[in-house]
Amino acid sequence: MSADPRAAQLLAAYDEQLREEADVDGALDVTRHGPLWLVRLTGGRGFVTYRDLGGAGGEEVRRLVEAAVAHFVEDGSVREIEWKSRGHDDAPGLEDALAEHSFVAEETESIMIGPLEGLVGDGRVPEGVRVRRAVEEADVRAVSAMTDRAFGKEVDGSRADALVALLARDDGSQQWVAEVDGRPVSAGRLIPVPGTEFVGIWGGATLPEFRHRGIYRALTAARARSALEAGYRYLHSDSTRFSRPILERSGLVAVSTTTPWVRREGSSGQ
Repeated sequence: MSADPRAAQLLAAYDEQLREEADVDGALDVTRHGPLWLVRLTGGRGFVTYRDLGGAGGEEVRRLVEAAVAHFVEDGSVREIEWKSRGHDDAPGLEDALAEHSFVAEETESIMIGPLEGLVGDGRVPEGVRVRRAVEEADVRAVSAMTDRAFGKEVDGSRADALVALLARDDGSQQWVAEVDGRPVSAGRLIPVPGTEFVGIWGGATLPEFRHRGIYRALTAARARSALEAGYRYLHSDSTRFSRPILERSGLVAVSTTTPWVRREGSSGQ
């Protein structure tokens, strides 16, 4: 965690306001199992979140993982389960239990929190780049495909379906894109957190050949400006090693880490 004196206060606000209910906004349904929130999302996705594990020991943590997997397997409609772990949680044996049940750790990201004002002033749009909202469905699907490629993944139509559904909720969520010669080269979402002063920026991605040009910084500034105009004060983001330095220069603080553990259909662990 950061040595910044604000870190502990911001982390407490994160745990209090941005876990559990905030994680499940827009879910198709939610099932509670002890401290776990077992969430079914669009696109055949399942999601596991919680505020804390209530002091569970290693064997109890293992049983919680087993119960979560059994719940989604029994459901039958879920093809991919994500367990969102946090670096500051007291969760003995969690990583081993997830691995035993065929979850695979994806890249660990930094949980960044800070005031929106710090991001607005550093947003000069580079020459030849256009930053705008993506609204039309075809536009959103093109952005989703670019994001998949930027992350080195196969283009997946189910992720585009989920993004289209998210934006169709008309709850203030926005998709932004940066273009060069009409081609999407960087993108990211703005997601308000209902009942809080926070917005999240998610899905930030830039094609490798367009990184380190200030494009993502301009895209972040545009989203921050939009959030301030809507009355929000604070930003949170799970940031990759590429976006973390940009957010730190804008006054955000790394308060912890988060790692998505993902189990996909066809995995053998039960």
